[in-house]
Amino acid sequence: MVGIRERWIRASGGLQSWARRAAARPGLGALQQQGYASKVEVSMPKVVEVDLGNTAMLPCRFPDSNITYVHWSYITRAGRTKVHSWVQGKVFTEDPPYVGRVSMDDAFTLAITQTTLQDARIFVCQVGAGSLGVGENRTELRVYKAPEPPEIRANEGGISVGSSESQEIAECIVRNSFPGPNITWLKDGHRLHQEDDTAGARSGEEWDVRTMLSTAVRKFAAILPGEVKVMDTRTQEASGLFTARSRLFAFVTRQDRHAYFQCQAHYLLSGGERQAQSPKVQVHVFYPTENVSLAISAPRPQVKEGDHVALRCQGDGNPPPEYTFFRVQNNTATGEEEEQELPGKVDKGVLSLGKVHKEDTGRYRCKGLDLETMETLTANAELVVNYIEGLKVMKESSEPVSEGDNLTLTCEARGSRPLAFHWHKDKKGKALGSRQQLQLSNITREAAGNYICEVTMPGVQGLSRNKQVLVVVHGKPQVSVEEPGVPVQENELVTLTCTALAQPEPSITWSANGTVQNHTENYSVVSNLTVQVTSKLLRSGVTCTATNYLGVASRHIQLERRMTPTMPTTTTPAGNATVETIKKEQKPQESKGVIIVAVIVCILVLAVLGAVLYFLHKKGKIPCGRTGKQDITKPDARKDEVVVEVKSDKLPEEAGLLQATNGDQKPAGDQGEKYIDLRH
Repeated sequence: MVGIRERWIRASGGLQSWARRAAARPGLGALQQQGYASKVEVSMPKVVEVDLGNTAMLPCRFPDSNITYVHWSYITRAGRTKVHSWVQGKVFTEDPPYVGRVSMDDAFTLAITQTTLQDARIFVCQVGAGSLGVGENRTELRVYKAPEPPEIRANEGGISVGSSESQEIAECIVRNSFPGPNITWLKDGHRLHQEDDTAGARSGEEWDVRTMLSTAVRKFAAILPGEVKVMDTRTQEASGLFTARSRLFAFVTRQDRHAYFQCQAHYLLSGGERQAQSPKVQVHVFYPTENVSLAISAPRPQVKEGDHVALRCQGDGNPPPEYTFFRVQNNTATGEEEEQELPGKVDKGVLSLGKVHKEDTGRYRCKGLDLETMETLTANAELVVNYIEGLKVMKESSEPVSEGDNLTLTCEARGSRPLAFHWHKDKKGKALGSRQQLQLSNITREAAGNYICEVTMPGVQGLSRNKQVLVVVHGKPQVSVEEPGVPVQENELVTLTCTALAQPEPSITWSANGTVQNHTENYSVVSNLTVQVTSKLLRSGVTCTATNYLGVASRHIQLERRMTPTMPTTTTPAGNATVETIKKEQKPQESKGVIIVAVIVCILVLAVLGAVLYFLHKKGKIPCGRTGKQDITKPDARKDEVVVEVKSDKLPEEAGLLQATNGDQKPAGDQGEKYIDLRH
């Protein structure tokens, strides 16, 4: 494959040939001969490289003696065009495109700023030294532009394995580069080498508008089998930049469905060659189905009743085949297989059976129809649904169990695999045994209760069943009371409780008459007697008696007179509480004393008031009878209008109390209104 630098030289070869022809023209040739024959030797680098937009520095070296002028020119098809000149200390810029972009330092190095693609030319430095003659030399300026990141487009339609012709896998585009880049292809990180290049047809001018076409063919058994073709095109845009396109063609196999492809752009910048890679892409590879598999999808390897199970059918073709599911059974009459299609929606090769039962055990079949080849492939799978059934727990005898007897409990069950048995009492009781039979010897009353047999299937997680049996131990009653002695007061109601434990259930009687309430809890009978305490009961107490056919048991409850607590007269360490209690008990007595004193005072006041009134009446100061209401504050001229009104709605005791607590109030001696006529 032609390298980038070689293509750059090939593309610029026209300019070099034009420069050689221009130098050979009359006049120019004499100048060249004179220059080369002179004693002025000019040295310049053959090539100067610069990235587009940067500043290019073109040095021109010669002996610094009697220099009269220095001319910088570039070569075109028409000849030479002066760019910049120095003549005896004066500087001139003659070519308009370079005005403001070129300058020359003291060493006569030409600087070109903001380089463009058009600056990619051959520049000549000509030096005149008076009598020493003229000398010149030339430099080729190369301008580079990095491309945009490579773009890759995979074949969206997909590729068929069985195609008779190689098909396009992907296309790569690299835009806006100068000079045009090379494009190579990678598969899974390995480069696809090509054997040779052939140049395509040229259209337009050789440099300004150029289209190149190169193709290569090579077989890589380890990369892509068969023929690999790469078709490259390169176009120069109106801007002068190049856009390269590359298309990859190949035959593919089934293994290529996981492969990824990339293209790689190789381009030049000042300082060397660079590379840029595109993203990775995959192509859809179509191939027929060769194998179909059927799997049982369940929460655990060993399926049990109640599990959600699905049938998963998978073919290795692309696109996948159409799937159909069947239940396969043997016809006992003919000995042939019979297929029964399973109902339900098939989603991406999966058919749900839901919660399975032992009847779902059997052989299942999946058929895959390849729509391209119209070939049907088949796969089978066995489903085993593990189960436990027929669980029951039995006692060896139906006769009642009495204390001291022996008892054997037996647990039976069937399952799809061997079973394990576990015994324990009540839900959280300790383990009692791991056999089908449980032996209970010398049974006591405490052995009564529920015995649970749990059946499991080793190797099948989560599969277990359990059943329980009630063992009742018959015996004479056992009676208990809350307190043998109960403190009571005579004539009060008291509730007494008696509990009897026995099987069969006992009857409870009381030695005293009262209200009886019985209830059963945890194989015990609880009896409550509510009775009024009498002096007779205080002497005799109460007896609770429990009776069943195995015996009688009783407990006596003694009623004890509850003593009234006496008031303490001495101060104890808890003295504050004692004093406070005494004060609380004395407060009502003090209140009664105050009331009595107030009543006595009121009686005395009323007696004194009566005596005063009687004395005034005898003296003639107060006439007898009721003459109306008079005001004691008015003068004698209106004494007939002086009335004092005294009302009282209080009882005599309350009136006395008010007088005792308020000195300004006077007791009323009557319940009605009192009219007192006060006269001087």
